[in-house]
Amino acid sequence: MEESFVPFRGIKNDLKARLLCYKQDWISGLRAGFRILAPTTYIFFASAIPVISFGEQLETNTDGSLTAVQTLASTSLCGIIHSIFGGQPLLILGVAEPTVLMYTFMYNFAKDRKDLGHHLFLPWAAWVCVWTALLLFLLAVLGACSIINRFTRVAGELFGLLIAMLFMQQAIRATVQEFGIPQSENPNEVALLPSWRFGNGMFALVLSFGLLLTSLSSRKARSWRYGTGWLRGFIADYGVPLMVLVWTAVSYIPVHDVPSGIPRRLLSPNPWSPGAYSNWTVIKEMLNVPLLYIIGAFIPATMIAVLYYFDHSVASQLAQQQEFNLKKPSSYHYDLLLLGFLTILCGLLGIPPSNGVIPQSPMHTKSLATLKHQLLRNKLVATARKSIKMNSNLGQLYTSMKDAYNEMQTPLVYQMPPTLGLKELKESTIEKAASAGYIGAPVDETVFDVDKDIDELLPVEVKEQRLSNLLQALMVSGCVAAMPLLKKIPTSVLWGYFAYMAIESLPGNQFWERILLLFTAPSRRYKVLEEQHATFIETVPFKTITFFTLFQTTYLLLCFGITWIPIAGVLFPLLIMLLVPVRQYFLPKFFKAAHLQDLDAAEYEEAPPIPYNIAYEVQELQAKGIASIDSGEILDEIVTRSRGEVRRVQSPKITSTTSPAASESMVHVYSPRLRTRSSSPRFGEPIEAKGPRKSPRGIEISETPSPRPSMLGRVVEGSSRS
Repeated sequence: MEESFVPFRGIKNDLKARLLCYKQDWISGLRAGFRILAPTTYIFFASAIPVISFGEQLETNTDGSLTAVQTLASTSLCGIIHSIFGGQPLLILGVAEPTVLMYTFMYNFAKDRKDLGHHLFLPWAAWVCVWTALLLFLLAVLGACSIINRFTRVAGELFGLLIAMLFMQQAIRATVQEFGIPQSENPNEVALLPSWRFGNGMFALVLSFGLLLTSLSSRKARSWRYGTGWLRGFIADYGVPLMVLVWTAVSYIPVHDVPSGIPRRLLSPNPWSPGAYSNWTVIKEMLNVPLLYIIGAFIPATMIAVLYYFDHSVASQLAQQQEFNLKKPSSYHYDLLLLGFLTILCGLLGIPPSNGVIPQSPMHTKSLATLKHQLLRNKLVATARKSIKMNSNLGQLYTSMKDAYNEMQTPLVYQMPPTLGLKELKESTIEKAASAGYIGAPVDETVFDVDKDIDELLPVEVKEQRLSNLLQALMVSGCVAAMPLLKKIPTSVLWGYFAYMAIESLPGNQFWERILLLFTAPSRRYKVLEEQHATFIETVPFKTITFFTLFQTTYLLLCFGITWIPIAGVLFPLLIMLLVPVRQYFLPKFFKAAHLQDLDAAEYEEAPPIPYNIAYEVQELQAKGIASIDSGEILDEIVTRSRGEVRRVQSPKITSTTSPAASESMVHVYSPRLRTRSSSPRFGEPIEAKGPRKSPRGIEISETPSPRPSMLGRVVEGSSRS
């Protein structure tokens, strides 16, 4: 996206580009059939459960001025409008943790003012929303989103980790509060006696940790060795909501043996309860707010506008990462303009505004990438098997698969030719077969492995459509009417889900991976190289990685710490925005440009595993005075735990029917650490690039060969800028 600050140009270009594919957005979703329900349900629970928890948090922080009804209504209303009229349908809108923080700061300010107080908090918040919307209009019109490319990985990953910390903070704080007495409860109740409070807290730990562990396990169901393929897929797609239902059912097991109120459950008025709908008429009381506070509302509005500008843009950016290979254009300027209208609407209705949320937006895109992969794979596998039955050669096989692939593509006049998606497949089959001299021979499973080759060579694509966003927003609106059922969910289950959301957002965050690398013992860093790893581990000196990570960690703790300050906490969005000039002007003075480019890469690149030379490494570690590898560790890897037997790998037997070529290809298997062709990570031979693999983000990426010996653990002078 080019940087253009001509008024209205960005909005005009966004509308012009998105209108070309608006009809196709709906047709593509409808053609997916019932399969669209898998990503829809997944993102619905990923959106609704945090919003319900935020409502519970706001009800406590605002003394009941805002509840889960208002947060659900805002998420549903904004989601429906954005899915129909928004530019980028992959972007998920919802009430986010930063909004909860800002409203908490505003309420703490208003409740202590005699001329505002509790009764005029929502009308004053409406004025804040009006000012916020005007600032968002100004930013959208002037093309402020043109600098979105300056929000590099440094800013995006730091903000993502900040959101994860806020999620985890709320999960820990709320779980600890399960041992205490709620503010709105009568301390003389039986359920609030010390012994029962302790029992409630311990049961809350069981429910929250149970949900956390089972949810994390269910998301990996596709890699399980047990169960059929469809069962593993079903658990992976719907396991998290199923775990919410399971642990909610577990909470009713001791119902006859404990007093009412154990475990504690969601407290929120029904939408039709008396007084619950008083928020919707705050527009009548806006003129009762003193003029001084109407003008003063511009100060928190500025902070919220900066927050929404950054959060909304980064959420949209993460949902449109380059590795997703999206074919439809972005819409940053127009979406920011629409966000301004939604902010005014929510303010006048007395509900907190919604904006683009992290990590739900990139989670939505990844779930749609999985859907598109399944649809493409099923189509191509069926086509390939049909061609093999017809004794087609590789050229005919590729042609039929290309035609099937083209049928699955979005027919947009301005997109790149869809046949490029099978370029790697063509190179790995036809050209290879031509060099071997059997291009005209009929295809069989030995020449082209249908399941394996298609899985490895299918490009990453996303089912870009609007239907899943609309359906999940409608399902959230159904939660408002289903509030009596939602109130049966234990609050501890919600806190467990908060922790799950925090942990689920960490894989693929290089900032988090570098933090883990710093805590890795020098004698164990080879384990990082023996797996798929980020390319900067081989190209950037460890000392530079350390200083860069320490800078990010310090900045992250500063942003997190300021949220604890009652009034100054409203300024934390400014620290996030300051990362743009810090990255552009400050960091280049302390780090080499090549190192910054690797540490702050636009795409997530991985290098293949590097064999480990244990003999060389032991000598080098001992020379540096670092404790070497304990021989007991090697013994643990080659000896069984139960009987202490040495693991032996039986070599394939050579019989009279074994072909000479097969016998020559047999490789002896040794200890898992002592490999036949082992080389030091620092002096390894160049490794040939392989096929696409799965990155920690859950999408395919192309491996990058190790460009030079690894710098991991090497102290290099001049790692800072010379």
